[in-house]
Amino acid sequence: QVQLVESGGGLVQAGGSLRLSCAASGRTFRTYAMGWFRQAPGKEREFVAVISWTGRIRNYADSVKGRFTISRDNAKNTVYLQMTSLKPEDTAVYICAAAQAPLVVPTSTEAGFGSWGQGTQVTVSS
Repeated sequence: QVQLVESGGGLVQAGGSLRLSCAASGRTFRTYAMGWFRQAPGKEREFVAVISWTGRIRNYADSVKGRFTISRDNAKNTVYLQMTSLKPEDTAVYICAAAQAPLVVPTSTEAGFGSWGQGTQVTVSS
């Protein structure tokens, strides 16, 4: 399994920006699709974004499309989530995830991910 540690969360005003990072252990990081999910209080965990192991394919939830950008640096074993134009409804714990298996097409479903981080809190004030 891949070990994942998120960072970069915090408190920001509406309209502001944050960049989340997810550091992964393991030399096979570069072969795994990586995703970001989020979970708000009292709500189910939801898909935010996913990036293929090559970085060429990126998919986003409709709610964040055009505002969030997922990227990865395989040399640093790190995946990022750049968040701009943040809204109060973006408030949640943001969780990084690695695909169940290497070299697979990225998916937006939780079942497609086998390793999860602990999450980092993002709070957007109005």
